[in-house]
Amino acid sequence: MATRTPPPIVTVEEVLAELAALEDPRMREVNQRHGNDIGVNLSKLRAIAKRLKTQHDFAQELWATGDSQARLVAILISSPKKYTVEQLETMLREVRVPKVHDWLISYILKKNPETETRRINWMNDVDEEVASAGWALTSQAVAQRIENLDISELLDTIEAQMKSAPKRLQWAMNECLATIGIHYPEYRQRAIEIGERLEVLKDYPTAPNCVSPFAPIWINEMVARQQATTDLK
Repeated sequence: MATRTPPPIVTVEEVLAELAALEDPRMREVNQRHGNDIGVNLSKLRAIAKRLKTQHDFAQELWATGDSQARLVAILISSPKKYTVEQLETMLREVRVPKVHDWLISYILKKNPETETRRINWMNDVDEEVASAGWALTSQAVAQRIENLDISELLDTIEAQMKSAPKRLQWAMNECLATIGIHYPEYRQRAIEIGERLEVLKDYPTAPNCVSPFAPIWINEMVARQQATTDLK
């Protein structure tokens, strides 16, 4: 049996210095237009995390620096299930950089089963960043068809609030709307009608070969793909 190579022992200062050496001022300038104080190519940042491997305690040290790039590395080398829900609550409320917020949700919150106990409270939080995380977790719950969801109530809330919601929260609610339409055939037509009536992200520019975030188009495209896959079986 092969012996597993232990992760390298490094200091926070060494990681920060390595990130600083990879800094690209032009990349930082572009990213800052979107609220991200990040000047390191994410592929290179991922390579650092891959080399460090999983080091949960060290991840918490990196997170504590407050440096956005160090926090991205911290997220990648964390053990998501080892965080307490109280720790995640604190981390979520600290984050104000969009890329760190997105990675925290995708790589940590969505993989920690304890977040289900906070999901509904987060959805209704007055903080846009926290609320959007709650809605992102709800989209995952919808896709997994967990038992305690009230789909009709979710659609009622989306219909009443999405149009006027702040941008990040609006995106998260729109994703939930599309996810409902994709995974719940019995609610699909209503989800499409809500999207058509509210017209949220209807004119959002979409790159070639990418699916529009406009919910009616998104729903129909994904359902068509599912059907095509089924027909091939």
